[in-house]
Amino acid sequence: MVAVTAALIGFFAFVIMRVTTPQMTTLFTDLSTEDSSAIIKELERQAIPFELRNDGAAIMVPKDKVTRLRMKLAEGGMPKGGGVGYEIFDKSDALGTTSFVQNINHLRALEGELARTIRAIDRVQAARVHLVLPEKPLFSRETPEPSASIVLRVRGSLEPQQIRAIRHVVASAVNGLKPQRVSIVDEAGQLLADGAQSDADAAVGDERRAAFEKRMRKQVEDIVSSVVGAGRARVQLSADFDYNKITQTSDKFDPEGRVLRSTQTREESSLTADNSGQVTVANELPGSQNQDNAARARDQSKKSEETNNYEISRTTKTEVTEAGRVNRISVAVLVDGAYSKNEKGEMVYQDRTKEQLDRIAALVRSAIGFDQKRGDQVEVVNLRFAEPPVSQPISEPTGLLGMLQFTKDDVMYVIELGVMMMLGLVVLFMVVRPLVKRIVAADVIPSLAGAGVPALAEAHTESTGATGQALIPAGSGAAQLIDVAQIQGQVHAQAVHRVGELAERNPNETVSIVRQWLSEPVEN
Repeated sequence: MVAVTAALIGFFAFVIMRVTTPQMTTLFTDLSTEDSSAIIKELERQAIPFELRNDGAAIMVPKDKVTRLRMKLAEGGMPKGGGVGYEIFDKSDALGTTSFVQNINHLRALEGELARTIRAIDRVQAARVHLVLPEKPLFSRETPEPSASIVLRVRGSLEPQQIRAIRHVVASAVNGLKPQRVSIVDEAGQLLADGAQSDADAAVGDERRAAFEKRMRKQVEDIVSSVVGAGRARVQLSADFDYNKITQTSDKFDPEGRVLRSTQTREESSLTADNSGQVTVANELPGSQNQDNAARARDQSKKSEETNNYEISRTTKTEVTEAGRVNRISVAVLVDGAYSKNEKGEMVYQDRTKEQLDRIAALVRSAIGFDQKRGDQVEVVNLRFAEPPVSQPISEPTGLLGMLQFTKDDVMYVIELGVMMMLGLVVLFMVVRPLVKRIVAADVIPSLAGAGVPALAEAHTESTGATGQALIPAGSGAAQLIDVAQIQGQVHAQAVHRVGELAERNPNETVSIVRQWLSEPVEN
């Protein structure tokens, strides 16, 4: 009885504690050892109950306090995300620190801050950054380029644009670092980016082509689904891109568009004489007859020259064709037929007419910007799908039913309370109730037995008369005691022991009582 009572007390204490314990929810996950230790110290200071999961990587706190705790911890700069950031300079002694130590601390802080920034990207669970920032050597004109290597632990796989975004984020944060000098490796040792220029260009081209195909396919699906119905059309689109970059320069001359640029005029005059005679002193004397004859023999000439310069009109045109031109687009559209109900209420399939397919093809050509010279192709085919469309969509519960929707935590909490309640009822009816009945019956029998002892003593006094014979009537207290014991089916051990001691002390009176019982007539 003591063991059962202790077990019952322990069980109900467990039930009460479990019911009164607040529901725990996740405060933070994927914590480093430093962050987990700092958060636990803060929770203990505030006397807030908590639980540790996954070897301290996850911390559970009461659900009603999780929002306030997150804001409070964010105010204190927790969690820091592991690693060392710019807070390394908060507690450093600048007076006794050398320049070498300061440079190392700056490098550590920069690597830690970049790792925290990268961990903020979706699917990135952990990151480690290594930077190489070489110093410019003396007496050298060339400066070594910095480089970086990143190791990631991801959930799933990263998309190409996410890898390119990480490279550009790191390159923009480090002075002189180019995205092509950043290498990225995942936790499995797979090389995500090796820094090759050709690979980067190919990735950009593939991403651009994929985005173009996705956008065009969505446009075609929207316009076709509006005609044939939602979920009853399948579209596949393929685009051929030309990633060659072309630069073209052309010069054009217009002969009709002349413009006078400059004019140059030149005039010349000359006078000649016939000096065929001999040169003498008489001829040279003034006033002589020979001079008159020479003047008449002289010849005079005049020359004029004009030069005009014209500028012809010229047009210079430079065309640059960027990479990523669309050479051809191919579209394949598969549409389902029409469904109608017959007289029996069954869904009957019907093929679409050629006129409907031609109209759908015309709509698709208009949506993609069809160009026959470019070699575009559009095919629209009508085939029956494997499963007919659902006639009635499933409606979500609204109103009161929508408000009574429970989360997974709420359902588990209700199930846990129900199980505990059932166990409590089973213990109450299977253990407590029989135990209480036995205790009550054990208390009744000793009280009756104690009332029967004076009756035996009184019978002993009456039986010791002058004749020495028992004079106990049939309806005495001893007879009532025996009847009660027979009805209950058991006699308490203490009462039996007391009756036995009374018989041993008074054997004559006991014999008289027994004889009186034997002499009593049997009632039918």
